[in-house]
Amino acid sequence: MSGALIAAALPAAPLLGILDNGPLWWGLAACGSAQLSKLFIELAVHRRWNPRVLVETGGMPSSHSALLTGTAAALGWQQGFDSGLFALAAALCFVVLYDAAGVRRAAGLTAARVNGLPAAAGSEALKPLKENLGHTRLEVLVGSLMGPLVALPGLVWVGSPLLLAQHWGLLPIG
Repeated sequence: MSGALIAAALPAAPLLGILDNGPLWWGLAACGSAQLSKLFIELAVHRRWNPRVLVETGGMPSSHSALLTGTAAALGWQQGFDSGLFALAAALCFVVLYDAAGVRRAAGLTAARVNGLPAAAGSEALKPLKENLGHTRLEVLVGSLMGPLVALPGLVWVGSPLLLAQHWGLLPIG
């Protein structure tokens, strides 16, 4: 390959690598599925159409949990469950899941208590603190199960966006 051809191909290489990263895309698909399901759960439980839940934190299921467990499961499937990369992804999962159900949940409960305090006489009214920050353990568990349930079949049966683009004839094969 000539130098000009190599230089022309180099800028596309990182993009093609990202498009070929099945664990990333299927982890994001799991996250999106969890976030989208919040809209329908809101409709079923509260009988209201509330598209704001698509961009809010907290709620059933945890999309952060789905993202991390889906990505970790896909990495394990692709790289091997005995790989160092899977070990790192699993460790990050534990931190995020603990944080979602522990630290962030506690911060939300504290915000609810602060918001419930009466304003001091003569003080400026403050904007209420955001209360829905974390998740219950059930919300984290459901998100954690959703991740691999979306990511693994997607990775195994569909592949990466690059493979799809090649299959549909959008990119040359090879």
